[in-house]
Amino acid sequence: MRAAVMSPSTRLPLLALALALTVRVQTCAQETGAKAPEYALTHQELVPLAEQNHAYRWLNVMQEAAARDVDRHGAMPTVLSRQMHIWAVAMYDAWAAYDARAVGTRFGGDLRRPPEERTLAAKNTAISHASYKALLFVFPEEREYLSAEMKAMGYDPTDESTDPRSPVGVGNCAAQAVIDHRRRDGANQFGDEVGCDGTPYSDYTYYRPVNPVDRILDPDRWQPITFTRPDGTRFTPGFLTPHWYRVTPFALESSAQFRPGPPPLSTTDPETLKRETQAVIDYNATLTDEQKAIVEFMRDGPRSTGQSGHWLRFAQDVSRRDRHDLDRDVKLYFAIANVAFDAFISCWETKRHYDSSRPWTLVRHFFAGEKVRGWAGPQGGVIEMAAEDWHPYSPRVFITPPFPGYTSGHATVSGACSKMLELFTGSDRYGATELRRCCVLTETRSGDEVALDLPTFSATAEMAALSRAMGGYHIPIDNDVGLKVGREIAVWSWPRYQAWFDGTAQVRR
Repeated sequence: MRAAVMSPSTRLPLLALALALTVRVQTCAQETGAKAPEYALTHQELVPLAEQNHAYRWLNVMQEAAARDVDRHGAMPTVLSRQMHIWAVAMYDAWAAYDARAVGTRFGGDLRRPPEERTLAAKNTAISHASYKALLFVFPEEREYLSAEMKAMGYDPTDESTDPRSPVGVGNCAAQAVIDHRRRDGANQFGDEVGCDGTPYSDYTYYRPVNPVDRILDPDRWQPITFTRPDGTRFTPGFLTPHWYRVTPFALESSAQFRPGPPPLSTTDPETLKRETQAVIDYNATLTDEQKAIVEFMRDGPRSTGQSGHWLRFAQDVSRRDRHDLDRDVKLYFAIANVAFDAFISCWETKRHYDSSRPWTLVRHFFAGEKVRGWAGPQGGVIEMAAEDWHPYSPRVFITPPFPGYTSGHATVSGACSKMLELFTGSDRYGATELRRCCVLTETRSGDEVALDLPTFSATAEMAALSRAMGGYHIPIDNDVGLKVGREIAVWSWPRYQAWFDGTAQVRR
């Protein structure tokens, strides 16, 4: 399946206009004496524990465990998507045993309990034990934290019963089946695949970049970049999880199922590719505080838990907005976590197949020896510089994500998750806002607080995609095609999720 591509001349002005219409600066209203806009839904608003159903609460626990894992090992968006997928499936499979129609992904309807046992207490117990066991599998270094959360909810983390007649047993059995299914799924979680270096999630497919760090041998291929830590030490990360195209998807039939056609290359369409590169330079040289806030909002994740973590947080907003009960939240998080997981696999297959370059390389190729205007660095501002010194709007410790550009992971996953939210809720309406102070993640100063309107799921996905060009991480076509592919993945997948919910799905072996 190939994704159609809009021409850059048509695409860029429309996206810029759409962005301008969806951003409002809160301080402007304050300075003029006008009343600041009121919003019914604030992104990531805190909710008292007493008002959280157990699925909502366990999503919070999962996100905290993921954030701690990022702090310890660094951000790996593909890995995070799998960790969240395993949790969501284990929780769903345990819950399905207490639903009248839904079937689990590993046992089908074999774990189903009789009507008299389908109580909220039983569901809470089952999904808690499933969540704990699944999260312990993917975050083994967080045992102390996860155990404390189990005890705080009134459950015994040492109870490993597998009696399917009890909620504890249902939860443990459901989680173990998912764990067994995923143990050898191609992700190399244990660093034991033939050909790898023994590190968890390391490559075993012998990928090697065409371009070295210090020169461009092929401008159409990915180039590693050297990063600088706050202490001044330097490091050069390789392609993050280049083997991810071999990971078994959840709903997709294959990782290549939605691979789009090729991007423009210097050998096939140099005019378009240079125009795309110039668009990124122009964004970088004209970023407003509002646009910087958008770049940081979408880059961070939140707490660097990636697009899977970000869209699950958006799903929580919907849960609060629509007053979800446990049943609806379990199904929603199951759909969002899994479509994000599949979108990452699909996107990484495309990245590996085309091995395409990013603006860092393209600016240096197309404008070698010339002067360009660009972001001056952590002190802020814009200056004229040699093209060889051009820098994305990003800290020196994370200049550009360490993997090929086409297609954008942010765009692909955002396209998939936004469309899934629309399909699940029956409407594109979102109606949230994000309040944040710009520049604090990238510059030494802090700018105005801005209110970023998130009126629809689709507009939020488009904001995520456009932020990657504004930040200097992707040429626009990476984002446009990624959005389209992500939406196609969700539309194709949605009937499969409905089949799990209505009991007509068959277990995939």
